Amino acid sequence: MSELKDRLTADMKAAMKSGDKALLGTVRMVLAAIKQREVDERIELSDADVLAIVEKAIKQRRESLAQFEAANRDDLAAKEREEIAQLMPYLPAQLSEAEIGSAIDAAIAETGAEGMRDMGKVMGLLKGRMQGQADMSAVSAMLKDKLSA
Repeated sequence: MSELKDRLTADMKAAMKSGDKALLGTVRMVLAAIKQREVDERIELSDADVLAIVEKAIKQRRESLAQFEAANRDDLAAKEREEIAQLMPYLPAQLSEAEIGSAIDAAIAETGAEGMRDMGKVMGLLKGRMQGQADMSAVSAMLKDKLSA
């Protein structure tokens, strides 16, 4: 069993004991997604796989948050913000913009990328190195700026 999955399970139990219904619901949602994938693929997920599920849940919450804010649904937007805040501690420490920039420069040099046609090659390399440490859509935008310049 992965460490991150163990941590989620322990946090679920603690939330049950403390009566924290908001945290309990969020953690149960992530554990259900993990269980669903394990059952569908008949495998035991690694920490990297569990991390990808947590990242996906955060990404979904961010997309929903943008839609709720655009529709002036402050009540639903607040709920999404709360769930994002509850999920963020499960991600590794986030990289700074400067660290992301230097990683992009290193990946461009390593792959020999010269233009936009090489973006997929560089993103593939960066995704493996930065998973959980940076918002990949922001990394993609930064890479696009560097490759198009």
